[in-house]
Amino acid sequence: MECEGWRTLPPVYSDADAAALYDLLNPWNPDRRSDDRFFFPLVMDAGSVLDVGCGTGSMLKLARERGHRGRLVGLDPDCAALDRARLRADVEWIEGTAADARSGAGFELATMTGHAFQNLLTDDQLRASLSAMYGVLRRGGRFAFETRHPQARAWEGWTPSNPDDVVDLVDDAGRALRYWHDVDSVVGDIVTIRGTVAKPDGTVLRVLSESLRFLDVAALNALLVEAGFEIEGQYGDWDRGPITDDSREIITIACRR
Repeated sequence: MECEGWRTLPPVYSDADAAALYDLLNPWNPDRRSDDRFFFPLVMDAGSVLDVGCGTGSMLKLARERGHRGRLVGLDPDCAALDRARLRADVEWIEGTAADARSGAGFELATMTGHAFQNLLTDDQLRASLSAMYGVLRRGGRFAFETRHPQARAWEGWTPSNPDDVVDLVDDAGRALRYWHDVDSVVGDIVTIRGTVAKPDGTVLRVLSESLRFLDVAALNALLVEAGFEIEGQYGDWDRGPITDDSREIITIACRR
């Protein structure tokens, strides 16, 4: 119980602030970004789309703005991100994880963009999520997603000593901010990182922790086949080049048979 005259102070940097920062750090723009340009035509060509890990909903919002007339549904467990997504009411927004997706929905396309697939950390989570993705699709429906190729060791660049990983920006509230990553651990194929939001002088406002799984091609494909998917296409870059020894991505389009 709170003492009389006391009140709970808001956090210095709230969940809503973090959701707004995500949009600044990751603007959805298929006209300028090669990853967005890969996914956006798939979305626009599908009559119904489920975007898993939709975050603040930028992809589906833009699809609606550019004339998509079919069913668009975003699914995400982050309430603050969904609050921001729900500013647009002509898209359906649902709180939940990939494994919560409702079977029998008959979507033509399911997506997981922004490397959201890497947040599935255990084999059980992966199996449950892939089974759910298979279940939400109609026969012939496609599941499109990407995961970073472990051979590229992307986490080695996630450090404040890498100037490309330090971002200075001004947020929607007019605050000057600095954002960077640190790697806390690499255990097997799981990498745990921290994203730090700070003032330009280094005063820390918020630390955002995340763990990511780096599956190789063989392990990923075995799980997809086990779930019933047929691999329609798999690429090592956003121009649909093949996976090679230099690839940084494993970009997959899997089909429900």
